[in-house]
Parts: sequence; structure tokens; C-alpha cells
Amino acid sequence: MLKVAIIGTGNISPMHIEGYLAFPQRCEIVALCDIVPVKCLQIKEKNKLNDAVIYDSHKALLEGTDFDLVSICTPPFNHAEITIDCLNAGKHVIVEKPMAASLRECDEMIAAAEANGKLLSVVAQNRFRGPIWNLKRLIDSGMIGKLVHAQIDSHWWRGHSYYDLWWRGLWDKEGGGCTLNHAVHHIDMLGWIMGLPEETCAMLTNVSHDNAEVEDLSVAVMRYKDGALAQVTSSVVNHGEEQQIVFNGEKARVSAPWRVVSQRPQPNGHPVANPEFEAEVEKFYNTLPEVEYEGHIGQIDDVLTAIETGGLPLIGGNEGRLTIELITAIYKAGTEGRFISLPIAKDDTFYTVEGIQASVPKFYEKTTSVDDLYGDITHGSNYKY
Repeated sequence: MLKVAIIGTGNISPMHIEGYLAFPQRCEIVALCDIVPVKCLQIKEKNKLNDAVIYDSHKALLEGTDFDLVSICTPPFNHAEITIDCLNAGKHVIVEKPMAASLRECDEMIAAAEANGKLLSVVAQNRFRGPIWNLKRLIDSGMIGKLVHAQIDSHWWRGHSYYDLWWRGLWDKEGGGCTLNHAVHHIDMLGWIMGLPEETCAMLTNVSHDNAEVEDLSVAVMRYKDGALAQVTSSVVNHGEEQQIVFNGEKARVSAPWRVVSQRPQPNGHPVANPEFEAEVEKFYNTLPEVEYEGHIGQIDDVLTAIETGGLPLIGGNEGRLTIELITAIYKAGTEGRFISLPIAKDDTFYTVEGIQASVPKFYEKTTSVDDLYGDITHGSNYKY
């Protein structure tokens, strides 16, 4: 039975708690930690975590309760510090997205995991959704041929008050805007499927939130070694939050939410429908096995299995780092107004938090700071129609 702690009991922590409670024979939540301890008490009572001990700092937690695995659900600016402290204390770590605010922090987290022989997993729960998992399988099969174009629509909508929360909208607390904190899901999927591009260009703006330093909209284009292009829109200004990832191969277009379209050329080069091939792709896709556990539950199952078997999680530190490298390239390209080559070197200004914060545009001054915001939250698409 693995003993689990939760650090940070805000909006995302219930997803982790639900994940652990799904496996009562494998793990037990023994501690909750938040700088506002009353939040821990509310979580404890709601989920009947009667034996969980409450702490107001992660350092006190590490000194006070023995545990094996921790979920870090705090704001991004302290992901690296808390992760490294927990790894150095001999704990396995699941850290929420984004992994960190800079590549240097990512490298320090990875090094700490390796030095202590502990697992580090970065949350990318959408990889554990059936439509995404099976889209990856289909593309990897080579059935639709070489990928030539990807369209990543990370469309979210957030009202003006969203950035009133004390840590949001600040480069030194949130680490960035919608590109880092919302599109991280979709950019992770792009990196998982297509890998690292050779170069990128981008534009950043803030069009609707004059209470935030950070961007609320960015558009980037990435070019890969084989000539393929990917366009990435990161937004919190799109009503309806219609999110999709679309991949065009030589033989067909496929996407999540699932849709397949195939065309073949007439003698003059203009297209006609290719229903026969569409049917083949549909048949292949529909025969793929279902994902046993989805979302955070799926990722937690994956990490528990890795600990139990001595294996590796699907999404480790290096996988989380790739996503941060893609996002960093977008910020660098949008800030400097030029094409940026990848990978990003360790002597690059944008390799460190200090370099990023000294370089990026601060669109507006944050004018409001509240301790908490109340109401329902949206977690994005399930990629099913």
C-alpha cells in the first residue's frame, strides 16, 4: 500500500484525489498540504480522508509524515522547488502542468529524480483519453502516410476576473499566460505525436485582460525537418472553447475529436471523395482497444504501476521538458519577432526563469489581487463529439 501526499489543495487537486481514491487497494492519502490550511480541512471532510494529516508548508510535511508518492498541485512558480525538495527526500513525484517555468528548472528536476532513483511524472492527462491515445496509435501505424500539417486549436475562454487571483497574470508567479498554462495540454500532444521541430515563429498579444502582464492569445507556426508545418493557437478569448488537434497525412486527415476525411485526385488534380480508404481507417480506429482508465485516473494508474513494478511512467521528466521547450520557443519567437531554431541551448537567455522574465513583454500591470475565486471550473474537451 503506497502512502500518498497532496501539496496544494486548489482547483486541480480534486482530480488527483479522485484518481487515488479509485485505487483503494493500492494507495492511501495520508497527508494534505496548503498555505491556506482551511482548504485542506474542506478537502479532508468532503472526501472522508479521516486519517490525513494537514500541513501548511511542504517542508513541514516532509519533516512530519512518512509517505511514498506526492502530487504537487501548486501554482507553477514553485513546482521546481517543491519537486526537487520532495525528490531529495526520497519521494516519488507527480507534478501538475506546466512542469516548470523554464528549461533550467526542468533539467534540475530531472537531475534530482535521477540522483535519488525516484520517479518523476509530469501531468499530461489528455494522453490517457481514448480519442488521443488511439489517434497516436493510428498515426504511428503509418496508415495515413507521412504527416504534412498539424492544426492545434487550444481554444479556451476566461473572463476578466480570472486574472484577479493573486498568482495569475504575473510572469514571476504563473510563468506565462495561456500558452504555458492552457495550451500546455495541446502542445504536449503535438510534441508526443510529432516531436521537436527545427524552428518556429510566433506572435503574442493580450486583447481582453488588462489586469494581466501575460498573453491571452498567441499563434505559432513550427517547421519540422521533413518540411511539415504545425500551427498552434493558444487562447483564453475563444467563446465555446472548441478544442481540437488535426493531423493531415499524405492519405487522409484525422483528428480528435475523431473524424477522418480522405480525398484522391482527379486527372486535373482536383479532389474527389475517397470513401473506401475512409472506411479502412475507420475500421482500424474502431478496432483499437479502449483505454481502461482515462484522464488523471489513467495517469495515476500508470505511475502507481511504474512504482509497483520498477518500471517507468509514460510521461516522465524528459517528456514534460519537451513540452516546455516548445512553449519556450514560442515565447522567444514572439518576443524577439524572428524565427527561432530548436533545440534551445543552455546559454540562451530563455533557458532560465530570470532570462525569460527580463525579456518577455508585460502587456498590462496587474491591478487586482484576491486570495481566492469561487465557482465551477472547466477542464477542457474530452475530445468526443
